[in-house]
Amino acid sequence: MQTAKVPTTELYTLQLPSRPASIIQLESLIENIADKHQVADDTFANMMTCLSEAVINAMVHGNQLDADKLVIVNAEVDQRRIVWTVTDEGEGFNPNQLPDPTAPENLEALTGRGVFIMKQLADQCIFNDRGNEIELHFKI
Repeated sequence: MQTAKVPTTELYTLQLPSRPASIIQLESLIENIADKHQVADDTFANMMTCLSEAVINAMVHGNQLDADKLVIVNAEVDQRRIVWTVTDEGEGFNPNQLPDPTAPENLEALTGRGVFIMKQLADQCIFNDRGNEIELHFKI
């Protein structure tokens, strides 16, 4: 009688103070997970871009750079995908009310493209109802 191989899920978590310097810990975690699970270079680059953007947004917009407030980063990894969640302690926002960065009047704006970029690079991008947590899915 053969036993079926049970799929395993690995969980990772980081609690980052809302200081831009703590982004180094995030980058290290992404690199470790990518190495361990042999993530393709393009997926690795997309994860690094999306997660850096999500965490910086959480620190700046969510937690107002209050170093006493944390940004929580979780990763759930199985054989097929990595699901990242980034949560801040801020009030949240409505991601559906963001200006379109591709609209002619916004093309030269210096900010306002982060959520758009994350939606383009991640396989799935989901905000919670409050708008203080984003879930980013990447197939591996």
